Amino acid sequence: MATLPDFEAWAIFARVAARGSFGRAAEDLNLSKATVSKAVARLEARIGTPLFHRTTRRLSLTEAGRAAVPNAERILGAGEEAETQALAQSASPRGVVRLATPMSFGLAHVAPLLPEFFAAYPDVAVDMELSDHTVDLIDGGFDLALRIASLSDSRLKVRRLCRVKRVLVGTPGYFERAGRPSHPRDLAGHACLGYSYLASRDRWRFLREDGEEATATPSGPMRANNADALTPSLMAGLGLAVQPEFIVWQDIAAGRLEAVMCDWSPPPIALNVVTPPGSLRPPRVTALIEFLVRRLAKAPWATPEPSEAAAK
Repeated sequence: MATLPDFEAWAIFARVAARGSFGRAAEDLNLSKATVSKAVARLEARIGTPLFHRTTRRLSLTEAGRAAVPNAERILGAGEEAETQALAQSASPRGVVRLATPMSFGLAHVAPLLPEFFAAYPDVAVDMELSDHTVDLIDGGFDLALRIASLSDSRLKVRRLCRVKRVLVGTPGYFERAGRPSHPRDLAGHACLGYSYLASRDRWRFLREDGEEATATPSGPMRANNADALTPSLMAGLGLAVQPEFIVWQDIAAGRLEAVMCDWSPPPIALNVVTPPGSLRPPRVTALIEFLVRRLAKAPWATPEPSEAAAK
């Protein structure tokens, strides 16, 4: 099987040839003289011919050495250029960040923030995939994802931004006509608009602060794999739905929707930044993560963590 050229040794050879001395080349490269000498000897053994004539007082190139210098200098130059460009990129965020985000959340709360991000980081571009389906970050080549869920342990790195409250809502007109449920068992008599990607879409779970748990089996005219798709039927008074506050908080504040059964809530979920495993990430990815953390963790619909709420 073919092996790679000894690029390090060829780069060292180029510097020795330029400086005419193992010692001076070693000083330039911050290496020991023995390391430099061994690298050149390794090359000579590999190609089967000397690259230098060595005497106690002088070092000079052989014919083979002179022929090898131009290519060796290109190897050294290419390596120095690659390192310079990489260092420049690490100092200033640039390049494309691949981001996956749920569709409704991405459209309403991520896309509107991006012009501000681009103004701060003009050399960074964002390739954003909108889907309520959970994408595979590693196989899909994504740098990060925003996920709204209760995440289990995995090989991915997770940074929790804030809690996301889900509420049972309907229009005032619907509740005047159908009544306001006070317990999950009351939902049996209501038209329920369902979200397909719930962990148990055929059963709604609710928890009360005292620890009691109850379930309901939703039945109604519509179910969809995107929460915004429920909004027209919800606003038309055709039923009630469990919706995240980031979708309905303005309609609740304006009185267009009403939250009911408020002493019961679905199991808690949170907004999370998820990234592939590993401790290193490009500056462009770090820049986007920190920007999203600053803006989303303090959004009007974000529910603070219990420790934060207690501190206020």
